Amino acid sequence: MSRIRFFDATLRDGSHAIKHQLTKETITSYCRAMDDAGMYTIVVGHGNGLGASSLQVGLSLLSEEEMLTTARENLKHTKLGAYLIPGFGTIKDNIEPAIEYGVDLFKIGCHCTEADTTRQHIEFVRNKGLEVYGILMMYHMASTEKILEEAQKMQTYGANGVILMDSAGASTPEMVKRTIATLADCLDIKVGFHPHNNLGLAISNAYIAIKEGASIIDGTLRGFGAGAGNVQLEALSALLQKEGYELNHDLYRLFDVSKEIVKPIMPEDRALTDISIVSGMAGIFSAFKIHVLNAAKEFNVDPRDIMMELGKRKVVGGQEDMIVEVAEQLANPIKSDTESYMLESLS
Repeated sequence: MSRIRFFDATLRDGSHAIKHQLTKETITSYCRAMDDAGMYTIVVGHGNGLGASSLQVGLSLLSEEEMLTTARENLKHTKLGAYLIPGFGTIKDNIEPAIEYGVDLFKIGCHCTEADTTRQHIEFVRNKGLEVYGILMMYHMASTEKILEEAQKMQTYGANGVILMDSAGASTPEMVKRTIATLADCLDIKVGFHPHNNLGLAISNAYIAIKEGASIIDGTLRGFGAGAGNVQLEALSALLQKEGYELNHDLYRLFDVSKEIVKPIMPEDRALTDISIVSGMAGIFSAFKIHVLNAAKEFNVDPRDIMMELGKRKVVGGQEDMIVEVAEQLANPIKSDTESYMLESLS
């Protein structure tokens, strides 16, 4: 059986769950403890990646320099990774400094139909001699044929692999099987999968992805991440070892770090809540959860209704302003209907 690489996003996706307030102490202790635990890379930074710290999506407690240099000082055997979404971050302002801080590996993400936006970033990193992976977010929003087309673009740009990000936790087993199998059959580079657990399927979907040809799983310890959280790496590692996969993971180390370092900073357990489940049903970006709850409280509306309406409108990451708009319209339906009628009359 082929070796599976674990990309550890605990200090990146987990940042969403604590409103991007990762401390230097947490980064230090986590990286030091996980350095030789068998992860291929540990990705560090704001939940939305380099350059994303802002009032709109959340301000980081620490600067990128502080986060990355702290991680670099404590990673001797494991690659330091960083994530960037074009539009939030740039080559000049974020990628070049990150390389100076010691980042070994980059993940460049985009909405699943917009691979064109990643070209210059992927090419720049490859020309620097570093590893770079293309990330297709919210992949459930496009056909398998379209996903393949976008992944092939990333391959031509020089990506070492393409990772599908189930940003909303909306994947069904059949969807994972069909899409991963298609990419694995048609690409000449590695294929990966980043599951979320909104429908309680993160472990099974990760396992299906591996069976269909994925050689990279991108997840977190204890499922620490946006919304309902990610695939729980220690549980998946145990399953794969039980199934005979060759792994170099220190499983007991994963258990211990999950319990001793990650658990104390998690604001809540990863139980599936109604909001998380509805988010998966609606296909809404998991990191919207906190923003939706805040808007629901402000306008005294049901957060589940906000999620469902956002899903109808196919809202994606970067459109956080739509959350308040939807909440306000749900709170004032008569006003919204009147405005719609006036607009229709003028058109």
